[in-house]
Amino acid sequence: MSSASETVEQVPFDARAFRRALGNFATGVTVVTAATACGRKVGVTANSFNSVSLDPPLVLWSLDKRSTSHEVFESASHFAVNILAADQIDLSNNFARPKEDRFAEIEFEAGEGGAPVFADCSARFHCEKYQQLDGGDHWIMIGKVVAFDDFGRSPLLYHQGAYSMVLPHTRMTKRDEGQPPSSHFQGRLSHNVYYLMTQALRAYQAGYQPRQLSTGLRTSEARMLMVLENDAGLPVADLLREVAMPAREIDEAVANLKRKGLVCDENGRVRLTVKGIDETEALWTIAREQQDKVFGQFSDEQMETFKTVLKAVIAS
Repeated sequence: MSSASETVEQVPFDARAFRRALGNFATGVTVVTAATACGRKVGVTANSFNSVSLDPPLVLWSLDKRSTSHEVFESASHFAVNILAADQIDLSNNFARPKEDRFAEIEFEAGEGGAPVFADCSARFHCEKYQQLDGGDHWIMIGKVVAFDDFGRSPLLYHQGAYSMVLPHTRMTKRDEGQPPSSHFQGRLSHNVYYLMTQALRAYQAGYQPRQLSTGLRTSEARMLMVLENDAGLPVADLLREVAMPAREIDEAVANLKRKGLVCDENGRVRLTVKGIDETEALWTIAREQQDKVFGQFSDEQMETFKTVLKAVIAS
């Protein structure tokens, strides 16, 4: 009588199915770069980045053994891990596709060991090469972090073969069942208009702001794009008035949006580019969906009265 193990049919390992199954693990997206002493630069898009150790501070990623970039990574003293923000899909695609010069028309600066680093990332890690391990058809590259930049921008994600972005889990935005009711709106506070307005704004932003930030744009950048919508262009002085931000933040936001190709400067007026119009439409979609979700319970007449009151308060 044969054992159970002898009767089990050996199914050939399906590499494609394995890859699809691995795709269920959502990851961030990075561009890992390095440069040789003579200035030869390489960069590859990778989602295999992970932390290894806090003491010493070690991180790892893996590189396909067929990659023509391996020679540079092997000889370079350092590499940099650029964790991409949600609005850097183009940068990810640039370093994921075969190209003669992946750094052509890409803005960067030299990090530790000359490894290129990019602006507007979620974070950047400057690593000293620590160890290279054999990992099947990949090289496992381990680096010791010697410096890092934490910009805190919403990251770009990769899940099931497609780009994605971060949103708070719905359970984290609702009150836990069994939690005692809030003490809000008791006594004189229930009749204090200022208190009610601030609480209403806080509640509205709890659902709206995370979605807006998930686009990879800072609040100041998103606000500026929405102000510029369908406008022939505004001088910086008018932007200062419309977006109600300090001049320093205005200048920084304009510079960031120019670098991303979302706005341009024509005769002293800031205006949207074609790419900027597309980005702005996405922002307005988020705004409209949030507005419908929150105010859908009210009639058109109630909403018009509400808007009239708000506009009158603003004008005063």
